[in-house]
Amino acid sequence: MQYSSTIKDILGEKGYHILSIGSNGTVYEALELMAAKGVGALMVIDSGELKGIFSERDYARKVILQGKSSRDTPIHEIMSTTLTTVTLEADVSQCLATMTMQRIRHLPVMDGKRVIGIVSIGDLVKQELTDQKKLIELLQNYIYSGGYA
Repeated sequence: MQYSSTIKDILGEKGYHILSIGSNGTVYEALELMAAKGVGALMVIDSGELKGIFSERDYARKVILQGKSSRDTPIHEIMSTTLTTVTLEADVSQCLATMTMQRIRHLPVMDGKRVIGIVSIGDLVKQELTDQKKLIELLQNYIYSGGYA
């Protein structure tokens, strides 16, 4: 039995949805889309290539605190461009450790140079809890039955 899930397991449940905006879009347009879809970040994609991520954190720190206008500021001026990405085979526990060490909340999922999805720290924590519950049930079964069920 597998004790730790992969990103593929999460996207299999969550779906391979990609919410994005072009780098010339405005912060306001990005915020409208994020609010409509109930997400905390958008991938910034130009001509099929991942250029960065725009998050609520970028908005708070690079627009509001710097006195910029949401309606006039293009995404490319404030998006995060130092990106950590993962593949479908990445281990959930390792991704959680990476996100914690790098203090990031979203990981784009790549297939080569193509973006195929995104996972949040919430997605990873939810999956980790599910995995732990399954392992506990397996161990309890083993203890009470004297062997694997």
